Amino acid sequence: MNILILGSGGREHAFALKLSESKKVTQLFVAPGNAGTDKIATNIDLDPTDFTAVKNTVLTNNIQMVVVGPEAPLVNGVHDFFLADNELKDIPVIGPKKDGALLEGSKDFSKQFMQKHGVPTARYQSFTKDNLQDGFAFLETLQPPFVLKADGLAAGKGVLILDSLQEAKAELEEMVTNKKFGEASTTVVIEEFLKGIELSVFVLTDGKNYKILPSAKDYKRIGEGDKGLNTGGMGAISPVPFADQAFLDKVEELVVKPTIKGLQKDGIDYRGFIFIGLMNDNGNPSVVEYNVRMGDPETEVVLPRIESDLFDLFEGVAHQNLDTKSFSVTPKTATTVMLVSGGYPEAYAKNKEINGLENITQSTVYHAGTILKDNKVLSIGGRVMAVTSFGDTIEEALKKSYNSIDKISFDKMNYRKDIGFDLV
Repeated sequence: MNILILGSGGREHAFALKLSESKKVTQLFVAPGNAGTDKIATNIDLDPTDFTAVKNTVLTNNIQMVVVGPEAPLVNGVHDFFLADNELKDIPVIGPKKDGALLEGSKDFSKQFMQKHGVPTARYQSFTKDNLQDGFAFLETLQPPFVLKADGLAAGKGVLILDSLQEAKAELEEMVTNKKFGEASTTVVIEEFLKGIELSVFVLTDGKNYKILPSAKDYKRIGEGDKGLNTGGMGAISPVPFADQAFLDKVEELVVKPTIKGLQKDGIDYRGFIFIGLMNDNGNPSVVEYNVRMGDPETEVVLPRIESDLFDLFEGVAHQNLDTKSFSVTPKTATTVMLVSGGYPEAYAKNKEINGLENITQSTVYHAGTILKDNKVLSIGGRVMAVTSFGDTIEEALKKSYNSIDKISFDKMNYRKDIGFDLV
């Protein structure tokens, strides 16, 4: 079978590498892909939100399944586009339709969904410029820190956590009145700050059945000790030591089952991944957010731990018989450390030649912001590549990742040297 993966990051490279292991996969295409996917698949230069270009690629290359990596094509309705087109409607798309993608596309919708279906989450209210004074009043009922979330997609930058009430009021006004995050912040969700330790649980569902994938914890801040600006993620660990079976059983009963049943009750035929961002507060799970795709860099530690055929699972999603598919996970720990461009997450340099990749033997390097030009691998993104390793312990896996990083170099390369610091 020929498969098209939409996206260009480390997540998509991880999908491609895992699918390339399947005997059922004939040809892999990645659009637009990166220097890593170029080695194991055919890269196609297109924008994943340009659905006409996607259609042409699918028909030209006899694509029989489409796997959607990032959130934007899903929120924009790529799955609906396929179903509405006579030439595409029988080609399975791994990823929810537009109604299901609202779980990520609108923070207000997802909070309403959780409240309606009894999924534990923080107390919240939503505001626009028309009821700004009510927003100020609601902030006064909360204890700091104050959490403000842009309702729409804001490229991972639409969440503010503020200690000062005065600053929270000023930022709320800036978001709804001056559109600090563009159209994404015309509505803002204000919620109670959840205490505890954050982690992510990933679910693959065919709309009826589900598989719970390995848990992971990622590290968002640019600086060591989780300080500094937020990023798309600087590294990740799987499994999460504090998420024992008893906690994961609670997550399944209190979060996963009500979520899947809630989608069914609301008539949402959801086929794809649900990323559940959780807070573990003394053994009790609360949902911070839903995403409608796999996380990045969590994918780079979750997928390598899955021993089953990923394509077989995707077939289960397409045919709604996921419950009949085998699923196993290695007990080993996987860690990944993200190499980023100097200056990231603010303005950063591009087109830096990356050296030493041929010397990596202990780890898998997942390319993110890279391109192949004149047989050279160059950096083109803020997050450049993720270095993933296995070990019997977090320490052993991290040691391998950092040893591998010592062999890689590019101008102004930066990375966190303390991934997993809070777990070991």
